[in-house]
Formats: sequence, C-alpha cells, structure tokens
Amino acid sequence: MGYIMFGESTESQFTLNLPPNLVASKIAVWTTVTNPITKYALTMTPLALSLEELLPPNKQTYPNIMMLRSALVVSSLIIALSVPFFGLVMSLVGSFLTMFVAYILPCACFLSILRSKVTWYQVVLCVFIIVVGLCCVGVGTYSSLSKIIQKYQ
Repeated sequence: MGYIMFGESTESQFTLNLPPNLVASKIAVWTTVTNPITKYALTMTPLALSLEELLPPNKQTYPNIMMLRSALVVSSLIIALSVPFFGLVMSLVGSFLTMFVAYILPCACFLSILRSKVTWYQVVLCVFIIVVGLCCVGVGTYSSLSKIIQKYQ
C-alpha cells in the first residue's frame, strides 16, 4: 500500500513518507513507536513466569523476581545487538510467521472446524485471504532473504 501511495520514493520506514508537520503524522509515528514497546512486555511475560517457577519457593521474592526479569530484558538486548543483521532476520521471521498467524491459519482453522456449515461465499473469501496471505509470505520472505544475502556477500 505504501508503494501505491508514494511510488518509487517510498522509504523503508513507512512513517518517513508522512508529512512531518501534520498532527496525524505525529500520532502515526508515536503509535508506531509505542506498539513494539507494549508488545515486548506481553511477549516476555510467559517466559518470565516460566523462569520464576523454576526458582525455589523461598527464593520467589519481589527483589529476586525483579532481578530475574531485568536479566531477561538485558539478555534479550545483548542477543539483539550481537546477532548480525538482526533487523533483517526479524523482517524474515515477521514476514513469514505474521502472515501465517494473522491471515492464513485463522482462515484455514475456520474452514476446518466449520467445514459443513460454511457458505460458498465464506469459502471463497477464506480461500482468497489464504492466497493473498501466501503471496505476501512469498514476497516478504524473498525480499528479506535477498537483503540478507546482499548484506552477507
């Protein structure tokens, strides 16, 4: 969609294409910034809770839990900084897995679970979404892999 809107001058970060002096642009930029920050805590919570369960019951105190969670954040930061091409690897994972989780799997599960109750237009719509999702997976994965290969050579 960004390419359709801005053509060849589309920047790699979509928000760089927005006019800088509009309030709507500032809202879009701050929404884009806060989104990963809020998702990070949500993503790390199950891992933190699992690690906390490994502590002996007498060691499950507030200071120990805070140290454990802080160590988890610092270790994930170190891993992110030490992995070469981390952004490109994340774009590969994101383009591949996000499309599956957000588009393809829900439609496939819907068709699988309700196969006898779905109408023909629901089937057509789900198949269309699955095909578009697979096309996006292919394009995104190819783009990410080609950029990784370019950087690696």
